[in-house]
Amino acid sequence: MLTAEVYIMPKASVSDPQGLAIKHALESLGYKNLNQVRIGKLIIIKLDSQDKKTAGQQVENICRQLLANTIIEDYSFKIKED
Repeated sequence: MLTAEVYIMPKASVSDPQGLAIKHALESLGYKNLNQVRIGKLIIIKLDSQDKKTAGQQVENICRQLLANTIIEDYSFKIKED
């Protein structure tokens, strides 16, 4: 069995209102040295496969077709053996 860890983040050129809200909240708690806060997603997918190459191609397709809006989001993933 393999596990895919998929990371999805807003592109650097896209505004991140959630990240900005968290940054302001942290600053109000006294954390004044924050430059930027960005909020993303981590998605874990368990695959019944032993072939990392095939699993990687499948996860790539899953990201492009459903998980990431590639116009405003970047994604990356890691395939790990369980």
